[in-house]
Amino acid sequence: MKYMQNDSTYIIAEMSGNHAGSLANAKEIVHAAKEAGADCIKMQTYTADTLTINCDNKYFHIGNGTWQGENLYHLYEKAYTPWEWQAELKELADKIGIDMFSTPFDKTSVDFLEEIGMEFYKIASFEMVDIPLLDYVASKHKPIIVSTGLGTVEDIEDALKTVRKYHNNVALLKCSSAYPAITDQMNLNTMIDMKERFHVPVGLSDHSMGSLAAVTAVAMGASIIEKHFCLSRSIENPDASFSMEPKEFADMVRDIRAVELAKGKVKYGAEKQEESSIVFRKSIFVTSDIKAGEIFTENNIRVIRPGYGLKPKYYKDILGKTATCDIERGMPLEWKMVNEGKDEDIIFK
Repeated sequence: MKYMQNDSTYIIAEMSGNHAGSLANAKEIVHAAKEAGADCIKMQTYTADTLTINCDNKYFHIGNGTWQGENLYHLYEKAYTPWEWQAELKELADKIGIDMFSTPFDKTSVDFLEEIGMEFYKIASFEMVDIPLLDYVASKHKPIIVSTGLGTVEDIEDALKTVRKYHNNVALLKCSSAYPAITDQMNLNTMIDMKERFHVPVGLSDHSMGSLAAVTAVAMGASIIEKHFCLSRSIENPDASFSMEPKEFADMVRDIRAVELAKGKVKYGAEKQEESSIVFRKSIFVTSDIKAGEIFTENNIRVIRPGYGLKPKYYKDILGKTATCDIERGMPLEWKMVNEGKDEDIIFK
């Protein structure tokens, strides 16, 4: 996986149900995600029957939020990605050069994804506590990204313990399991705590509107960003209302890449762009004409701009010493002008 191979943020476009039941839409989403700068397009692999049961009692109705009033079974019937599309979509992704992976929701979906050559897996937040599923996925010895929405420290520890029975190729995503999520309740500092506490790469599965949270997460150290991606929010489907359109996604990618450049590396001293500004530092200058043998005093040398003379830290060392030569007012002081001087230590040469 690219997120394990380099320092750039691995950016995932989540298709989910944004195809709105159309294979043509799904293919266009794959192309659009590539063009918008995504590293990866993600599917979900389930059917209504593999995810829940067809039951209409109160337990199977959603009480609030984006899908308020929906029956779970009927919602998943509308949102699922037909399995007969998925091999074809993966072939398309491979052809145009964008990664593709999927979120399985039961053993049968894992077996199916193995058959079509899926190279890594995502575990959804609500499935993080499905330890039997996680165990089965981990047994395939492929990289796993786990979303941690709703997860307690104990939940996450249980998930990681399960994966680590088989391998250590796992990453965690901070996630707010609300659709859409409210930015001021996302607590992105938790992402950094997860990195330090669990010693894994971390990122953000972002269900908030806009790109502020995603770009901020990258600035804080996220290795992975996942956002729901659609052709247009006007195409009606269960996920459209909190998904990004192509231009918005492309703008987010641009901002993330700019943040990566700004973060740079650990480096002290002048950057290339700063080199011409070194002269604006202060240094020691002669402020009155000085004759050879004359003593340096506060009346004939000062620490001023520009930075062509000796560093200001030597000012007190020089006071009381004598000049080796005549020095005109306005000349930068150099060690060769000072009796008992040191090696050259000029700020700007």
